[in-house]
Amino acid sequence: MVTKLALLGAGRIGKVHARAIATDKRAKLVAVVDAMADAAQAIADSAGCKVSTIDAVIADPDIDGVIICTPTNTHADLIERFAKAGKAIFCEKPIDLDVERARACLEVVRQTGAKVMLGFNRRFDPHFRAVRKAIDEGKIGTVEMVTITSRDPGPPPAEYIKVSGGIFRDMTIHDFDMARFLLGEEIVQVFATGAVLVDKAIGELGDYDSASLILTTKSGRQAMISNSRRASYGYDQRIEVHGSLGSVSAENQRPVSIEIANKEGYTRPPLHDFFMTRYTEAYAAEISAFIDSVEKGAALSPSAEDGLIALQLADAALRSVREGKVVSLAG
Repeated sequence: MVTKLALLGAGRIGKVHARAIATDKRAKLVAVVDAMADAAQAIADSAGCKVSTIDAVIADPDIDGVIICTPTNTHADLIERFAKAGKAIFCEKPIDLDVERARACLEVVRQTGAKVMLGFNRRFDPHFRAVRKAIDEGKIGTVEMVTITSRDPGPPPAEYIKVSGGIFRDMTIHDFDMARFLLGEEIVQVFATGAVLVDKAIGELGDYDSASLILTTKSGRQAMISNSRRASYGYDQRIEVHGSLGSVSAENQRPVSIEIANKEGYTRPPLHDFFMTRYTEAYAAEISAFIDSVEKGAALSPSAEDGLIALQLADAALRSVREGKVVSLAG
């Protein structure tokens, strides 16, 4: 049996997922939907499928699932519509920028019994998964502290900042999910600081481009997150987990892992330039996991609930910055 999928959104992340589907023999992309006809047609031509509409995808009984890569403000509505239509759903984060709207969407998901997977692709990165595997195998003992460094090579344009929901809902949200993935306990306290050190236009829009956070679980485990919208040396993505018996870390990745030694010293190639190349394997693995769950009827992970929790943490971080204090969550 071949799992038939429809892609909603033909932008850069839509193209990534279309390529991932093409590499998995268990699935076939059968329809593409986008308001930009040329973008949709380009993917359709490459995948050998048709350009369609949302209504047509909902009505098509042969389509098993959808990949939602549309703008954030459409996610909750689309999840609800496809949940009611009985389709399996993969949706890029976040569910919505508003926690209450996300909660309402999850209620529809619960009522319909829909299968929904959120696009926290970093859980599927082979290096980060290896870190989690070392934790699960007890190689570093009990987890005590997690350190996450996540810095973009450069800030996005002001037009993007206006609709992004801010650094915590747009950028740090991935790190909140990774912290939960590695800590093994729910986060109950958030303390965050934010600054505008990169681009004053970001500050003028009420956002931050630099942030530091400390997250704490009920037992006292901590995660420290360092975010910046500017890393002149490339896309900086590192994690370290310290435990009672040792530590495990995942270093930055490069397109080519070589080192040159000569009279000028030791040099290595630059880091990946951004997420599109750094997380290629992760994007492919998450779509493979989605297809696997659709095939076998298994629960999808990361779930819509994971998406809601990450959004709640983002809101707590923003409140912490604005009020200058630790913010507590239920848990």
